[in-house]
Amino acid sequence: MPREQPSEPQVVSMEEHRARTASTEASLIPKRQMEDLRTRWTSIQAKFVDDPRKAVEEANTLVSSALKQIEESFRDQHGQIQKQWNKGTDASTEDLRIALQQYRMFFDRLLSL
Repeated sequence: MPREQPSEPQVVSMEEHRARTASTEASLIPKRQMEDLRTRWTSIQAKFVDDPRKAVEEANTLVSSALKQIEESFRDQHGQIQKQWNKGTDASTEDLRIALQQYRMFFDRLLSL
């Protein structure tokens, strides 16, 4: 059997990188909370016919809650990335390379919203 040649490192464009990581990124909100938000939204929509003003007020509250959850998630993720490389001056070049990749993915998520 012939031995396989080691593959050459590939240069990946930002667009291709985004496409590859988009499907593997975790949701900004945990699944259970996402389901709860969707259930609450469905309930709000159903109330519109009987009380449009109240439905819009509840929609405003729900969206504010979702924004808060997303903000907290991003702050937590940012903090985790920062802790990985900001351990003083002892971070290796490899640690910094990984941190930069994580920041790129994090930045892409911010811009994709």
